[in-house]
Amino acid sequence: MKPSRASASATHHFLAASVLSLLLSAPSTAAIAAVANPDGAAPASTASQEPSGFGQLDPAPPAGMTPQQIIDKFAARETLFKLARQNYTFRQTVKVDTLAEDTNRIDGEYQQVTDITFDKDGKRAEHVVFAPQNTLERVLMTPADFEEIEHRLPFILTTEDLPQYDITYLGRQHIDELETYVFSAAPKTFEKGKRYFQGKVWVDQQDFQIVLVNGITVPQDKRKGHEDLSPPFTTYYEQIDGKYWFPTYTKAEGNLHFVAQEGALSQDVHLRNVVKYSDYKQYHATARIIYNGEDITDKKDTTQPPANPPQNPKP
Repeated sequence: MKPSRASASATHHFLAASVLSLLLSAPSTAAIAAVANPDGAAPASTASQEPSGFGQLDPAPPAGMTPQQIIDKFAARETLFKLARQNYTFRQTVKVDTLAEDTNRIDGEYQQVTDITFDKDGKRAEHVVFAPQNTLERVLMTPADFEEIEHRLPFILTTEDLPQYDITYLGRQHIDELETYVFSAAPKTFEKGKRYFQGKVWVDQQDFQIVLVNGITVPQDKRKGHEDLSPPFTTYYEQIDGKYWFPTYTKAEGNLHFVAQEGALSQDVHLRNVVKYSDYKQYHATARIIYNGEDITDKKDTTQPPANPPQNPKP
């Protein structure tokens, strides 16, 4: 997100609003309900400080498995689900708002509703079905913003991705009706031109699937005159077809601080970005989901990923 030149002369100061709640339902397993942004509250030093729906973080090691075994298992599962999601149609609804400092009301908005489908040849296609006039004035949407919506907000950590990240076991945590393992993830190095996820990942203890992530895209471009910033985000996942946990809702909110340009005062812009992924439907015409040489298109039981998953899986 870049500052608009038309607003570079204004000075804005905001308080970030980073607590959200959301009700999700899953057809065949417990779902996260009324969960607050886990990093939007005070540090979890006491139970009373935990966000609604979150129990205290228990740093005790996992029972019966090492943290690395859990990491390898959920990464193999994410690899499988990444392949599966590429064979689903769905609707993506994006809403980006800037909020006025004095009233906290929306003073600029970008919206787009896109159907992700397959054409007659089975190739993935995007169809914009709703795109009202963009009224954002204080910021400009950049290619990095659209890439973030497509690739980093619906974060998936596959076996192929693991070498890029330092992943640390933090403990166990109860989230509503789910028991989860909590990990931190941060990029080991930064490759020029690439951006990464940095934050926390919650993994269901029973299914070994990611059910919640909270973090921010790094690195943020803070070069004077070239700023391209994005706020921290939380993404929720819901079980689809009784087997795949796909991203269904993301909320990103915070203050973006842009330094002064061309002699103007610096500005802070309070930004809120909500993305919904809905109406998942598997594409059945000719698509098959092949994992490690095995057709898993119609298999219901994916609780045990194939042994020895490939190091560089391909769809």
